[in-house]
Amino acid sequence: MSDPDIVVLRQTIHGSDGAALAAAIRERLPDRSVALARTPAEEREILETARIAVGLHIDEELLAAAENLELFACVFAGTGHLPRDALADRGVALTNASGVHGPNIAEHVLGSMITHARQWPRAHRQQERREWRSYETTEVHGSTVAVVGLGAIGAAIVDRLEPFDVDTTGVRYSPEKGGPTDEVYGFDEFHDAIADAEYVVLACPLTETTRGLVDDDALRTMRADAVLINIARGPVVDTDALVSALRNSRIRGAALDVTDPEPLPEDHPLWGLGSVTITPHNAGNTPQYYDRVADILAENVGRLDEGEKLENRVQ
Repeated sequence: MSDPDIVVLRQTIHGSDGAALAAAIRERLPDRSVALARTPAEEREILETARIAVGLHIDEELLAAAENLELFACVFAGTGHLPRDALADRGVALTNASGVHGPNIAEHVLGSMITHARQWPRAHRQQERREWRSYETTEVHGSTVAVVGLGAIGAAIVDRLEPFDVDTTGVRYSPEKGGPTDEVYGFDEFHDAIADAEYVVLACPLTETTRGLVDDDALRTMRADAVLINIARGPVVDTDALVSALRNSRIRGAALDVTDPEPLPEDHPLWGLGSVTITPHNAGNTPQYYDRVADILAENVGRLDEGEKLENRVQ
């Protein structure tokens, strides 16, 4: 096997395996040698000479064999599962796939807002009963939206809200940096940020600060006509408090792509609430995933050659 510039490690995301990623990289970098490792033996053999590896994971044993490795391009946004200290000790740069989910998750959020504003779940229930009866709806246009987390996904959500002429508030760890929203708050001002919002969108990572962030107290702060949209992580929300708030009409509804627990058990009360829409951690699903990963990598190959700062560099 010839010595490749780039090795694509074994992986499957959204139903597509590493072959699809290798093809996308070759399309963007036709002058580079790109190898696809299909077995553990091939991974070890190719990593012995490759400069760049692309994949979900690399363990310390494989890393020890990768003598020429200069860059590990993780295809996930999160890198906490990787041996980051070992990568740093060997002088291997680490990048992530932050931003690849922006368009699809932002569309999911907007779809959830419109779904609840126009009462599509009620329409579906009436259609199943063949019941022709009008009902009241609302508009997303002109509303107030609070976006908790202003990273790549949060920014993409705010960007796509612009045509709806909404007022936006944002919550981030460093509010002094500002952001794309009309107002920016710190997590210590979370209640101020959500108090006037018809839609509260959770797009933050799960940390000690955000675990249980939306608890009974926060749900009491939210407007009675507010909809909670969670595309972050299930434990950001106190599930029992949410069920209670929904049952007692303290908020209008919830759109949950993530839950706590997850998967959501068949007998969980959230399933039976008509004001809730549930998707199975599906907001990130997109056929464009590997294309966007390949775009980031192609840019970084040139930057690596020129000794320039890498896009999405983690360390």
